[in-house]
Parts: sequence; C-alpha cells; structure tokens
Amino acid sequence: MSTDSRAGATPREIAIALAITTLTEQAPITDSLAAAFKTAGHTLALVGGPVRDAILGRLGNDLDFTTSARPDATKAILSAWADAVWDQGAKFGTIAAKKGEITVEVTTHRSDVYDPNSRKPDVDFGDSILGDLGRRDFTVNAMALELTTASPEFIDPFDGVSDLAQRILRTPGKATDSFSDDPLRMMRAARFMSQLDFTVSPDVVEAMSEMADRISIISAERVHDELIKTLMSDQPRRGLALLVDTGIAQLILPELPLLKLEIDEHHHHKDVYEHTLTVLEQAIALEDRLGGPNLVIRLAALLHDIGKPKTRELIPGGGVSFHHHEVVGARMAKNRLKALRFDNETIEAVNTLVFLHLRFHGYGSGEWTDSAVRRYVRDAGDLLPYLHVLTRADCTTRNAKKAATLAATYDSLEERIATLQEAEELGKIRPDLDGNQIMEILGVKPSPLIGKAYAHLLELRLDRGPLGEEEARRELLAWWEANASK
Repeated sequence: MSTDSRAGATPREIAIALAITTLTEQAPITDSLAAAFKTAGHTLALVGGPVRDAILGRLGNDLDFTTSARPDATKAILSAWADAVWDQGAKFGTIAAKKGEITVEVTTHRSDVYDPNSRKPDVDFGDSILGDLGRRDFTVNAMALELTTASPEFIDPFDGVSDLAQRILRTPGKATDSFSDDPLRMMRAARFMSQLDFTVSPDVVEAMSEMADRISIISAERVHDELIKTLMSDQPRRGLALLVDTGIAQLILPELPLLKLEIDEHHHHKDVYEHTLTVLEQAIALEDRLGGPNLVIRLAALLHDIGKPKTRELIPGGGVSFHHHEVVGARMAKNRLKALRFDNETIEAVNTLVFLHLRFHGYGSGEWTDSAVRRYVRDAGDLLPYLHVLTRADCTTRNAKKAATLAATYDSLEERIATLQEAEELGKIRPDLDGNQIMEILGVKPSPLIGKAYAHLLELRLDRGPLGEEEARRELLAWWEANASK
C-alpha cells in the first residue's frame, strides 16, 4: 500500500496494512501455513514481537504464532507442512518447525497461572486469543494478526499500536501483576528500551523499583541471555541505566551501580559510572575495527573499571587514586562473568583486556623501547585489536587538545607495532631455539630446567629482537653455565 493510499487512514488501519505488507513480502510461506491450519478447522494468528516488528517493517526469520489447536494437532499439521519439526516444548503448548529459512513456533492459546515463588507457570490451555494476549509482557507485544479469517484480522485489545506509535512500554494489566508473574519481564523492559529506542511508562518504572528483588528467582542462565540482548543492542546505555536506576542491576551486576560512588581521579566525569557508559559507547563506535558488533569488547568496556571502588584511596591535598584497579578489576570481572554463566573463552578474553587496559598509559609520549612494544603485543596476543579499541575508547577527556594528543600517541604505538610486526613477525614471537635444539646443545633430557632455559631465551628475544641461532646458542651456554648447578 502506498503512502498516498493511506491518507486519512487511522493508526490501526495503517498498522494492519504495514503488518500484512511486511508479512507478505518477507515471509510469504505463512500463507500456506495459515491455510493448513484453516483446513484442519483451527485458527492461526501471528502474535507478539513479530507483529510489532512487522508493523515496524523489520520482520525476522523467527515467527511466533498462537492457535486454537492443541499441541498434538499442531504437530500433525506442521509435520505435513514443514521441513523439520521439534516438539520439546509440547508440554508448554509449543511446537516448533522450520521451512526454508523461516522458523516458526506455534503455541496453543494459554491462560497460565504463576507460582509467586517461581517464574515457571502452571500451563493451562485456553480457547480465546484475548486471554492469551492478556498474559503477555507489554502492550506492544500483545497484538495479533489472525490469518485464518476471510481477510487478516488485526487484534489489539490493549491499544498496543498507539503505544508502538509513541514508542512507550506499558503492560496489558497492572505492571506489578505482570512482573510478579514473570520477573524477567523487568529486564525485557530494559532490553526493548535499548533495542527499539522506547521509553518506559512511569508505572512500569515504579513497579520495577518496587519489585527489583523478584529478579533473584530468575536463573543465572536467563539473566545472562537477557543481559546479552541488552548489551548487544544499538543503545545499551539506556537499558543499563534503567536497570541501575530501578535497583535491578544491584542484584545481577552489582559492580556497575557501585561505580556511582567513585570519582574519576582526573575529575573529567561526575563519577566512574558515567565514564564507563561513555567508554562503552565509544567502544561501540570503534567496532568496525573488529568486524562489527562484538560481545567481548562491550563486556570489557562495561567492566574495565570495576576494580576502582575496592582500590580507591584519598590523596593528601585532594583527589583520589585507584592504584592496581586493573588487577583487582580483572579478577572481579572473571568472577562476575562466571556467576552469569558466560563461557570460558569470553571470560578469559574479558579478564585479559581488563588487566591490560592501563598498559598503554605507561607509554607516556612515546618513549617505549622496542622491547616494551614486543611485550605489549605478546601479552595481548590475539586480543591486540580488542585492546586497541578498548584503550582508545577509554579516553573520555573533554579536553580536545589532550584527547588529540592521546589519539596521536596511540597512533604512533600502532605504527611501531606494525613496523616491528613486519620485521619480526611479532604475533609469532618465539625464542631463536626451540626445546629440542636446547636439549641437543646442552646434551640433556627433558626436565623443568629446559623450560627455564626456553623462558630465558624468550626474554632475550623480547628485549633484543631476533638474535639468530649462533648468538642464541652462546647466550644459552652462558646461561647454562650460570644456572645448571642451581
């Protein structure tokens, strides 16, 4: 439908037209799915987030539907329609299937009852789509597009289309009831705020603040998933700030709100908390260096200064210092990410980046020796591009001249790394002699002493660059003479 043909149309009529157009253009196979359910005598409606996204013109390949059919009937229909079917969610009324590039989840109308001490509902199947929509998290996700009627019917009992137009998050019923049923919805509010550039209605913010403690009944795995979605959104600052302001972050990521108590030693920011969110935004702006949105660099930016509260010391005459906060922060980041069930590879990468994030500031105005540059590269390893991004993002001074100087200094460091890389293959730094050569020269069998000899040659390689085998042999023999009897 063209813009001209929509002149004078109501928001509801425009929403219907947009949703149908998006669904037809981006997921045309849903026509045959609806026909299959209709032929079997059941209803089928696109529901929830996909309806919202269809109206916004950004439909993905994962579609949610609700139906009057019970799970066994849904499975039979999908088995005849789809390329593959999964029924692991059958006890919750959900059957999943895939056809081509489209994945669908079809759920029987539900009217669940929640145990106050658990987020897992007692599933009860219903016969009305209105009851199903009433149990959803937000009004913008409580819209449906019935596909088995003569023409698609837009169902919006809570005026979600108006809230979508205003980009505001409200709950279908009382926010406290909704969050009592499923506390994870409070984190979803933060996620939608970040993903969709929404605001949150005052009653929802108030309910989140009142019920923050309810988040403690949610598993770490579910918190982990929702936190990642917020962090990987276009505007993570907005959602993170909501979690901090409502007290939820105190329970899931307590290191973040604690940063509000610490004054940056350079007095460039009201507090380290604001500095941290700025570093996160600046790291995101540099992600093209890493190939696009990147979880590791976002986590490292978010956690890089969490050691400051524990290392804060007052300086005589005014000011504060945070000596060794990178060491303390690296350990804290590792512990927090473990508690949030992150994988070991991500944990180790973030730990390393937090530990190294201050290393550049020892570079001064560019006085580092080649040995120091080699060690910088060696210690960062495969994370060197990430360290470049984090270090640059960590410069948040409002002093334009100082910011330009820091950027130029880091440019020179990267240039030196590139020069040494070309000459010495810094990414593959090894001693000039390997373990077998060391044993052959010394005439000894494998032992811990060989490892020490190898480490000695590696230190020489870092200090002096490539030695060549003959020079390395002389250095090894001299070291052996001094250390063999120890």
